[in-house]
Amino acid sequence: MEKGSFIPFHRPWFSGKELAHVADAVSSGRLMGAGPFAGRCEKLLEAALGCKRALCTVSATAALEMAGLLLGIGPNDEVVVPSFAFVSTANAFALLGATPVFADIRPDTFNLDEEKLERAITKKTKAIVPVHYAGVGCNIKAISAFGLPVIEDAALGLFAKIDGASLGTIGDFGVFSFHQTKGLTCGEGGALAVNRADIVERAETVLHFGTDRAQYLAKKQDSYSWCEKGSSFSPSELCTAFLLGQLESADFILKSRRALWQTYHLALEDAEKKGLAKRPFIPKGAIHNACQYSLLLADEKMRDLFIKKMAQANVQATSHYPPLHQTPAGKRLGINAGPLSVSEDISRRIARLPFWTDMDKATAEKVIEIAHKVLAGL
Repeated sequence: MEKGSFIPFHRPWFSGKELAHVADAVSSGRLMGAGPFAGRCEKLLEAALGCKRALCTVSATAALEMAGLLLGIGPNDEVVVPSFAFVSTANAFALLGATPVFADIRPDTFNLDEEKLERAITKKTKAIVPVHYAGVGCNIKAISAFGLPVIEDAALGLFAKIDGASLGTIGDFGVFSFHQTKGLTCGEGGALAVNRADIVERAETVLHFGTDRAQYLAKKQDSYSWCEKGSSFSPSELCTAFLLGQLESADFILKSRRALWQTYHLALEDAEKKGLAKRPFIPKGAIHNACQYSLLLADEKMRDLFIKKMAQANVQATSHYPPLHQTPAGKRLGINAGPLSVSEDISRRIARLPFWTDMDKATAEKVIEIAHKVLAGL
């Protein structure tokens, strides 16, 4: 890192295998979805996660929409989601005509508060969609105890675990993201983990436009036909070829990111002891994937000043989601399950530090040095 150079919030990392795989896909002459590279990615995910079936999708948003279709979610249904989440968590179900019911989060992990769930559940509730924020697992056991279908939004949680189980494999479905800002990426992409054997074949049908094309591709029948509602959810071979190079390097990516996360965490312990900022909380039984590193400031004014001062020192720190219930679409399309004060509070106070897979020691130390100076001067 050059002295005085700008430190961005994120920078994608490449293993070197991605372009070779993409070249192989191009030379094969087969670029449409559900090809050999998608199959290889899916097998790697299934082996690593232990799910019944993994399906590559064009995005995590698409995977959420697939889960909604598979559960028959539609008009007059309600889906419980945390208000502190990315828009897709609610939008995927609003698109199907359902009503997002916004529930509050815990003040420690920023995950769905299982103790406040009961007030969000009605006779219309069709599913619960907990978000594993920053790759830290929710209390899925308590959430599942309500007896409703669970769609785990593990967009930030690939290869993280809770109580020994991989995130995304505990509920009925799990959803993952390979967006550029995630630890493993293909620019835009996602995956759906299907954890129910009785629904695997239907999931393949929904993935392929609602047709039994998967059976045709597997040479189990001579043609295919429209069977149920679906869409074009499958990514091209160019995307999955690129993704394969990332998945093949997953161990290195996780090791590097966890080392950086720990570097930040240890270095900022003193700032937390002085009451300048609160570090991330990792509950017992959770193994996170070092998706990001964030700090919680005293209030919104301090958070905004922290981000501003970091920017003045050429370091890009950022905030995160606005609470969905306070957004224009959230107000029109959703309903609130009681007070959402924790979601509002966390959203106003959180600041995320620059974080990427191959951040070198000098860059990390510079971010830490500047963060300490800024925090001390607030």
